Amino acid sequence: MKKLLLTFFIIPYCLTGIAQKKAAKAENTRQVWLTYMDKVARPVIENIAQNKLKANMPVQLSDRIDNRESRSKVAYLEAFARTLSGIAPWLQLEGGNATEVQLRNQYRTWALQGIANAVNPQAKDYLQWNGGQPLVDASYVALALIRSPWLWEHLDQNVQKQVVDALKITRNTVPVYTNWILFSGVIEAFFCKYDLGYDPVRVEYGVREFTQHWYVGDGMFSDGMQFHYDYYSSIVIYPNLSTMLDVTNDKYKSYPREREFVKQIGQRYAQILERLVNTDGSYPATGRSIVYRSGVFHHLANVAYKKQLPESLKPAQVREALTAVIKKTLGAPETFTKEGWLNIGLYGKQPGLADFYTTTGSLYICSNVFLPLGLPETDEFWSAPPQPWTSVKIWNGQDVQADHALDIRR
Repeated sequence: MKKLLLTFFIIPYCLTGIAQKKAAKAENTRQVWLTYMDKVARPVIENIAQNKLKANMPVQLSDRIDNRESRSKVAYLEAFARTLSGIAPWLQLEGGNATEVQLRNQYRTWALQGIANAVNPQAKDYLQWNGGQPLVDASYVALALIRSPWLWEHLDQNVQKQVVDALKITRNTVPVYTNWILFSGVIEAFFCKYDLGYDPVRVEYGVREFTQHWYVGDGMFSDGMQFHYDYYSSIVIYPNLSTMLDVTNDKYKSYPREREFVKQIGQRYAQILERLVNTDGSYPATGRSIVYRSGVFHHLANVAYKKQLPESLKPAQVREALTAVIKKTLGAPETFTKEGWLNIGLYGKQPGLADFYTTTGSLYICSNVFLPLGLPETDEFWSAPPQPWTSVKIWNGQDVQADHALDIRR
């Protein structure tokens, strides 16, 4: 009888201990993400909040830069907008442990003041909104405000007007006939979401070109009329296109079939991205913009955040894969300057990997890997026990299901 009673008490205790260990593991992983997010974002967000971004941010340019003067001016908008778009879901989240809440509250304060400075023509950190590259990066401000209604709702009414005025300036720019048409579309999606008078043609243009003409199969898009083997389906195309479809469908039920189609093919591309993560967190360094580091997994992070992963990908294995990518690309020696700003490179400081448009500001698109921080720590993405991702399974000799292309008859 004593043995039975002892067993009765010991088993629950053991189970509780296991649960606590699992929770601690998940919490530690989330803390790793928060630490890296803070390391990337703090110099940008804190400085623009203090009206000191232009004064303090060094601007390194590619040795092959096409227009030194123009690129130098827009680098500050690049850094701010791209960082804000990545941390926006986390800024939207409520709750968490006291340390995280305190950190989020600080960033919320900085972000609101930073936006106010960015759109105030009288501020030292008033950013450039007119021109080609500013169209690209204004769209990341729009994307951030779509992802975090909290930010938009807590802006002063005058600042809201200045944001609208700044984003409307981008309508003067005709986008390049590539993924750029989605930048115009995301800005209009912002106007649509907040009933600010949007241009449905600019949304329609992006939706139709990509869903009817530029999808090339197996989850991948061409970037305009030509297919490029790079990560732009992840960096830009899927996140922007799905955002446009989500906003316009939620408002007007505009594109139900296209929305479902993009979700389906996006799940296939998420499978491909997950399989590209090697056992050590590295991945093929192919195509342009490879110095965007973890930002090339923007789509995988976004699908995880939106809880739209395919059944073949468990949230925990995606978490572990992205954690490995974050550590590999942001934990390498010389990834940051002594002052804490990002250096050009993929694994450390590698300026030779830059493209003709690369500046210091460009690099902050890596922040978009942090989108799942917008999920609470109780979500399966964070709370489930660690699982190996596909490469780890295969190269450890585990038997896994064969990969198959997605064949859609339309």
